[in-house]
Amino acid sequence: MKTLKDTKADFRRKPEWLKIKLPKGFKTQQVIGLLNEKGLHTICSSGMCPNRAECWGAGTATFMIGGNICTRNCRFCNVTSGKPLPLEAKEIDDICESVKDLKLKHVVITSVDRDDLPDGGASHWASMIRSLHEKCPDVTMEVLIPDFKGKKELLDIVIAERPDIISHNLETVRRLTPDVRTFATYENSLEVLRYLSSKGVKTKTGIMLGLGETREEILQTMDDVLAAGCRIMTIGQYLQPTKENYPVQDYIHPDVFAEYAEIGKNKGFRHFESAPMVRSSYHAERHIH
Repeated sequence: MKTLKDTKADFRRKPEWLKIKLPKGFKTQQVIGLLNEKGLHTICSSGMCPNRAECWGAGTATFMIGGNICTRNCRFCNVTSGKPLPLEAKEIDDICESVKDLKLKHVVITSVDRDDLPDGGASHWASMIRSLHEKCPDVTMEVLIPDFKGKKELLDIVIAERPDIISHNLETVRRLTPDVRTFATYENSLEVLRYLSSKGVKTKTGIMLGLGETREEILQTMDDVLAAGCRIMTIGQYLQPTKENYPVQDYIHPDVFAEYAEIGKNKGFRHFESAPMVRSSYHAERHIH
């Protein structure tokens, strides 16, 4: 196990395969300009995603609803935690307009956790999905939802609006969940996936590597996900956003990620993305088909 001194050194020095290309080009500037103009939030920017230039160039973006302040304080996450502001209906209209202005083909919607609201923001989610269906009927959609504390009646509100994919991330293996996530549990997230699948929903999940998990735990997580009825999974390298976040325990070589991709496909996943730079929304437009 690495010492604190080692992890601080790792925070400064990453392997060659983890060098990130900064977003550039017309499409990137167009997206950033529109986000700033409308005051919108994307997890692409808030989560410092290394693939945002590639996704934006391919006509895909991940918008974050419910504001940009989360009621939880997960140790891996770079999103601000605290007391959120009231929900704004204008956020929904602005996102729909932005999707049309940017001529996006596929949209991923995610949100901060809103444990401050009686319904966890489920009705706001429903309004967002409904508006996208109505105003952007040719755009495909994935929604990356919180766990809603496992309340099935809240999950039903989202299911009823028929997004193309409903995604919920496990984030890490069972053993590390209490150290990495706030409030959320491994079993509760599995149950969310299980319930969605039982309703005929196309489901998806993802985990990060480099938090201290073992190979056996990764393979067990794959089996758990499959047993829950989920057939789309992503695996990527955890990158410590700041020195205050959970420290990276290991940088996983691309060859190991490629091996996990092969294992995942052999286990029966319909689509399996596994590489250091993969994030839950990476190549999301391909997961629809």
